[in-house]
Amino acid sequence: MSRNTIEEKNLTPRQVVEALDKYIVGQSEAKRSVAISLRNRWRRLNSEADIRDEIVPNNILMIGPTGVGKTEIARRLAKLAHAPFIKVEASKFTEVGYVGRDVESMIRDLVDIAVNMVRQEMQERVREKAEAIVEERVLDILIPPIRKKKTTAASAESEDFDPETASDAELNERTREKFRDKLKAGELEDRKIEIEVSAKKKPMMQVFGPQGVEEMGINLQDMLGNLTRGGRKVKRSMPISEAREHLLEEESEKLIDHEAAIQEALDRVQNQGIVFIDEIDKVADSGNSGGARGADVSRQGVQRDLLPIVEGSTVSTRNGLVRTDHILFIGSGAFHMSKPSDLIPELQGRFPIRVELNSLTEDDFVDILTKPKNALTKQYQAMLRSEGVEIEFTDDAIREIARIAAQVNEQVENIGARRLHTILSSLLEELLYVVPDDINTGEITIDKDYVDRQLKDLAMDKDLSHYIL
Repeated sequence: MSRNTIEEKNLTPRQVVEALDKYIVGQSEAKRSVAISLRNRWRRLNSEADIRDEIVPNNILMIGPTGVGKTEIARRLAKLAHAPFIKVEASKFTEVGYVGRDVESMIRDLVDIAVNMVRQEMQERVREKAEAIVEERVLDILIPPIRKKKTTAASAESEDFDPETASDAELNERTREKFRDKLKAGELEDRKIEIEVSAKKKPMMQVFGPQGVEEMGINLQDMLGNLTRGGRKVKRSMPISEAREHLLEEESEKLIDHEAAIQEALDRVQNQGIVFIDEIDKVADSGNSGGARGADVSRQGVQRDLLPIVEGSTVSTRNGLVRTDHILFIGSGAFHMSKPSDLIPELQGRFPIRVELNSLTEDDFVDILTKPKNALTKQYQAMLRSEGVEIEFTDDAIREIARIAAQVNEQVENIGARRLHTILSSLLEELLYVVPDDINTGEITIDKDYVDRQLKDLAMDKDLSHYIL
């Protein structure tokens, strides 16, 4: 069993919360819950072997309106653990027998994500060796080698080298070494060479339908993919800088052990995978559907199909069988029209940890605009800095933006922190348009007066704010 990804970080619950605080404002209860769940995984993997398989994860149900940080908490948690992560929407699934995606597809997709993740890691480990091979391949294209005797390189580098008496092989090797130095110095990056690349024209196939049919579609896609994989090659002319990336990917693929990558990915999914099931409230039966029983039956059917996956079962994927017993499932929903108790009792029992996320206030918006490492204001500053323009937001401007966001959320529709995206986009639209044509250097201060000029009329006009903000 591979434990390196968790043990490398070995984060305590408090350290996980501190890491999440850098990107997510508030929601301390939800952060504590996911931090404990993450640490419990490390504890399980380091417990006695005879009880390790008996320890099951405590799945979490996050309850709260949109835009308060539910998805971001789960996504950041997966990055901290370097774990395979997938977000799915429960409303996109249908029960077995209906046309649409079955719930097992989320595990198949998770395995694909894990395989790609492990392959990239393995490629990084062999990158140095692959780069040396690529260098030789590029030199072979620029200066095709003349193979005669092994002492050629030594004689070509010797001080008493005489081009008049040197053999063709010695001259060739000396020229190659000069070009090697130029390559390493980056002097030939724009020079075009012709290489063979795979004609990536894989068939697209996705089959929806009753259980087994989607798997049949996967198997057909694999079979057809194998026919094209490693098959037809086409010649393309491109700069050495671009060709190097193509060749590096090709050589890295040759150096890694694909079977080991698949086994590592399966192990990582089974022990560290995280599945975030959004809109789980949409498949709950609120009991207020009146005569629309067909939709209720379908929703309950999705819940019953979800149950064995969350409970722990074996799912067949194109890379092998996957047990879901120790995958962490995080359910999420606003639960405006339904309650968690509207889920079928068996599924409720599989999400024992429940946390309610709070709606965001004006003060929260101020913190969101200033504190996180990826705050929106910092993102816009970075983008405009690339044009040579520095922008600064005053404290009263930040407060005014936060006030307008809270006001529009209250009057129109509460979409949480996502409201800040639309407000800042409208606020800076004129500035983003004139840079760099009219303004290409200098400092610009965004103060409360600027915010009022750009947004006051818009925010007060409820019809416009409904569509624009």
